[in-house]
Amino acid sequence: MIRCWDGNSAELRDVPKGRYAAVSAGAWHNCAIRQEDNGITCWGSDSNAPSGAFSDVAVGWQFACGVRESDSAVECWGASSFGRSVLDYGQADPPSGEFSAVSAGYLHACGLQTTGEVSCWGRASFGRTDAPSGTFTQVSAGTTHSCALRENGEAECWGLNNFGQLDAPSGVFTQTSAGAWHSCGLRESGAIECWGDDRYDQSNAPSGRYLAVSAGMRHTCALSSAGARCWGGRDNRLIELIAGLAPTTATRTVADTSSGDEGGTTPDPPTPTPTPTPTPTPTTTYTAVSAGGFHTCALRSTGTLDCWGNNANNRATPPAGSDFTALGSGSDARHTCALASGGAVSCWGSDTAGQSTAPTGTFSAVSAGAAHSCGLRSTGAVHCWGNSGNDRTAAQTGTFTAVSVGGSHSCGLRSTGTIVCWGLNTNSQTDVTAGTYSAVSAA
Repeated sequence: MIRCWDGNSAELRDVPKGRYAAVSAGAWHNCAIRQEDNGITCWGSDSNAPSGAFSDVAVGWQFACGVRESDSAVECWGASSFGRSVLDYGQADPPSGEFSAVSAGYLHACGLQTTGEVSCWGRASFGRTDAPSGTFTQVSAGTTHSCALRENGEAECWGLNNFGQLDAPSGVFTQTSAGAWHSCGLRESGAIECWGDDRYDQSNAPSGRYLAVSAGMRHTCALSSAGARCWGGRDNRLIELIAGLAPTTATRTVADTSSGDEGGTTPDPPTPTPTPTPTPTPTTTYTAVSAGGFHTCALRSTGTLDCWGNNANNRATPPAGSDFTALGSGSDARHTCALASGGAVSCWGSDTAGQSTAPTGTFSAVSAGAAHSCGLRSTGAVHCWGNSGNDRTAAQTGTFTAVSVGGSHSCGLRSTGTIVCWGLNTNSQTDVTAGTYSAVSAA
């Protein structure tokens, strides 16, 4: 059985009756391969699909692609409800050749040729269609980047790297998935490892043994022998556990929506994943407060810390102690750092990129961002740690009096009163206006 969840826009959840062997979900419509004839059925904002038998199907933003069984060629089609010419970058014009698999992203697509080589087409900005040479076993197209598995199991990604989504960890994977601004891989052990954007905890994979993983925009889902599990996202509808629907393999499953059951067994209804119990807001007096991503921490006059709000990754569970003097957490941060009276830094919460693994040494200030942190050493030098994508941890040299960390960039105030910034610069956030300043704040 195919079951869809998270809203019902454009009838995305209204799966047509039938038995299906594979399914792909997109932004505005979904497509599945019928078990009876390997034909394609689509529903949502566009129900059009080509005739014939297909071995693979992938749905992108406003288009879909499939691999034909007759000649192993890729065929793509646009969503007629929007008009293909509105966002036509050639994503529905695949190259000729024989393919074994296809993956559709936002405005580009990639295919795995029968020779093992990867070909990508569509919008070429950020290098998203510049597939590396060599032979691969699997490919996944995301929003502005793609990832593939080499024959030795190593993951390689290309395209935009604004959140470190291309920085695949070393080692052997059996599957990889490229999302919007994060990527995930399935290890041989069944463990899932994700990298890139973690502002919505989409890269914070729960422990366990899994069969497959799929990275979305702000959330991620995976299959285990117990069913499907999802994490991340602001809306709890994205975080649901669908029991009894796990496949026996990680590549192809048989689904049946003809009568609501399969093999005489009716799957259990969707059950929301337990939401972390929010820590209540304390009522007392404080000397400092710092608000992070869905949690807040405050410093008591006694030097102890209180945190409240979402406690995922223990972000609202501060370390014990009564000698803290300062703390910092950004608006997108899933972690917080605090400074002790001796100058040592302690961080807690999400540590997917090492942002909570504070270095040793003596500091005079600390600031936490989305997935990286920076501290001002007693010497006046700035030291950063965590996600290094876009050089966000490549702190400028020199003597500083203050440092502030934003979502994907940082700024420091020099002893001369000038400001320098480093990291992601998509909106000119590191292009400092000339002048002298007395304070700095990066958001």
